[in-house]
Amino acid sequence: MLLVLVALLGATSTALAQPTPPPNPSDDDLQRSRSSVTSHAEEVGRLTAQLVELDSRTDDLQVALAARRETAEAALVDLQNARDAAAAAARRAEAARIETDAASVAIDAARDRLDEFVTVTYQQGLDNGPLGLLAEATDPADVVARAELSDEIARSQLVAQESLERARVDKANADSAARAALDEARAREAEARSAKVVADEAFAAADAAAREQAAQLAAVDAQRGDVQRRLDAAESADAGLHDQRARYDDWKRQLAQEQAARERAERDAAATRLAAAASAAEDGGGSAPAGRGGGAQRAIDRAMSQVGVQYVWGGGTGRGPSTGIPDAFGSSLDRLGFDCSGLMLYAFNGVGVSLPRVSRNQYDAGRKVPVSDLRPGDMVFYQNGGGPIHHVAMYVGREKMIEAPYTGASVRVVPLRTKGLLPQAARVL
Repeated sequence: MLLVLVALLGATSTALAQPTPPPNPSDDDLQRSRSSVTSHAEEVGRLTAQLVELDSRTDDLQVALAARRETAEAALVDLQNARDAAAAAARRAEAARIETDAASVAIDAARDRLDEFVTVTYQQGLDNGPLGLLAEATDPADVVARAELSDEIARSQLVAQESLERARVDKANADSAARAALDEARAREAEARSAKVVADEAFAAADAAAREQAAQLAAVDAQRGDVQRRLDAAESADAGLHDQRARYDDWKRQLAQEQAARERAERDAAATRLAAAASAAEDGGGSAPAGRGGGAQRAIDRAMSQVGVQYVWGGGTGRGPSTGIPDAFGSSLDRLGFDCSGLMLYAFNGVGVSLPRVSRNQYDAGRKVPVSDLRPGDMVFYQNGGGPIHHVAMYVGREKMIEAPYTGASVRVVPLRTKGLLPQAARVL
């Protein structure tokens, strides 16, 4: 039994990348306790394996829910884009209709001018034939005057006819443009309706996934409690093993306290650097453009200044934490926080970089670099198997990253995970 627990402690310390746990028992200690714990060793090993499996199932459930929620957010963005396109097409159709009405008015005006010309010609008995007015001239001066009048009448008739023809052409063009604009508006409206169906289905799937996850997590927690109780009972059968477990728990609590202290120090240092930069910008009348390193450090500092802020699905803007998208239980309506892509929005907004809202779109926002060449400030992305991207974090150096992980957790700095990590990162600075 002690050997099983020692192996477990060693694996845990490796995963946590923390200082060495308390020393292993000596050979004499092992010999003295082996006889009393032999009957429990098999049960302890089996129950410990069950705990590891339950932890893995919990992580898988969180990943699956994150993917569903990212799909829902992406569908929401597509819906808004489709609605904007439909509205723009409707405006173009309305403008084309107005042009058509104007062309109809122009035709009526041109026809009225031509009718007026014909009426005047008729009422005054003017002869527009080959000789026309010239045949009635009385002297050379009258001939010249009548010739000029005849030319003016001809020009007026030609202008009236040309105006009518132009108005008719304009009307035909306006009608064609109006029909095209109306067809486009109808197509965009159909796309918007389709996008609405996709978004509704995506949100329904996300809600269903949230409910399913809640039920499965409740079952996992119940099973975990039962396993933990049996494990505790087996361990308590041996006082020495129980004491060792207590020392290990004390060691873990100490590590957690030290980690929390480091995170507070990093958060406070980041906030201090941000305040100093803001003060320097005010004293200098504005901030000078930062180089790649300076911009990346400022983005990291903005993210680090939010360590400890709770995760909220759909939460976070360029200005800071916000309420999120209502989930199946409405728990995002009354809380301020960040989700993974919202934290990136806030971090990079401070250095003038505007990112898309959804992590899978943020992947295409920057230059692709291999994860073997990561630099502080690069965004790293995760996917579950061959599925779509569902998570984004920021690499901060020293094989660590900062992220807003999932519901129930907070913004945190953790070792760079390799499971599900895409081979390429996005560099925007």
